[in-house]
Amino acid sequence: MVIETRLLQQFVAVAEELHFSRAAERLHMAQPPLSQAIRRLEDELGYALFERTNRRVTLTPAGSSFLDAARSILASIDESVARTRRVAQGIDGHLTMTFINIVNYPPLLRALRNLRLASPKVSFTMKEATTHEQVEALERGDADIGFMRAPGRTAPNLCFESILREPICVVLPAGHHFEKRASVWLADLKDDAFVASPRPLGQGFHDQMIRLCQAAGFEPHVVQHARQLHTVIALVASGFGIALMPASLAMAARDDIVFRPIAVDADEDLKHLDLFMAWHTGRDLPIRDRLMAEVRRAMPLQ
Repeated sequence: MVIETRLLQQFVAVAEELHFSRAAERLHMAQPPLSQAIRRLEDELGYALFERTNRRVTLTPAGSSFLDAARSILASIDESVARTRRVAQGIDGHLTMTFINIVNYPPLLRALRNLRLASPKVSFTMKEATTHEQVEALERGDADIGFMRAPGRTAPNLCFESILREPICVVLPAGHHFEKRASVWLADLKDDAFVASPRPLGQGFHDQMIRLCQAAGFEPHVVQHARQLHTVIALVASGFGIALMPASLAMAARDDIVFRPIAVDADEDLKHLDLFMAWHTGRDLPIRDRLMAEVRRAMPLQ
């Protein structure tokens, strides 16, 4: 059985007015077509909704029950239409966001807060992941937007926008013989052991570190790998080696490591690390676009 929404609206009007003429005026239609519509609805349902006399119109018990159902259906349709409109405007919906550790990027956190304040109906799925994992999730459609390092491989269906650039520093364990230097020539670290994240988890960042050391005249001797950069720092603090890291990680003060700027004769692009915002170009998602606009307003690099 298929009942048109218009029939439900006409039934509710008659049920609330209990008068066909007043209901017809409310619906901006003539009375005879309204009476015919109610008859058609009763025929569809197979039972009478109204008791009609020359003096009055009343609901049958079945009509009273159907009134509750009709109101609920119409309210549900109205809410569905309203939510569809909000989703199209980017103020409702669901967003799956992937990211590397973003705690050290207050402007990005501020952009997320601004979006949540402006669009409280939006729900989020947040997934911390490596750059490699994020690229794969975006390509599969399992994520809507990601914040990552350079992927180090082609991803033709994805767009990457640099939203922040920061210098690369060296992380030394406390007591290192270069600890007192204001900055460290990278070439002076050629005999040190290095700690790094595995290349498959972040090919772009890993390869940039290698090229930076090569620009300083040596190949780094990597003795330990760790999945997360904070684990890399913990290994440096434990004396396993030194590491090259984005300067933003120096925000968390510790007394067992020191961050120092590096000096190296290399291209500026090689000495700095970008944070990228990435998304799939073939998917239209208004709420994602609203977040991107907030990020562009909040981040220092436009």
